[in-house]
Amino acid sequence: MEAVRVKVTIRCNVCGEKFVLRGKREGSGVDTGFKQCICNNIDDLDIEEHSF
Repeated sequence: MEAVRVKVTIRCNVCGEKFVLRGKREGSGVDTGFKQCICNNIDDLDIEEHSF
């Protein structure tokens, strides 16, 4: 079974930086490898998924 690929848009609510990443759907979440924003924010993020 092949992992489902999804496009993820992450926007930081602290500095406004926007990241567009590809990830794999795993269980109830998506693994993109994203850890934190460049302003060191790890909690206040808007995450939006898009199908590929």
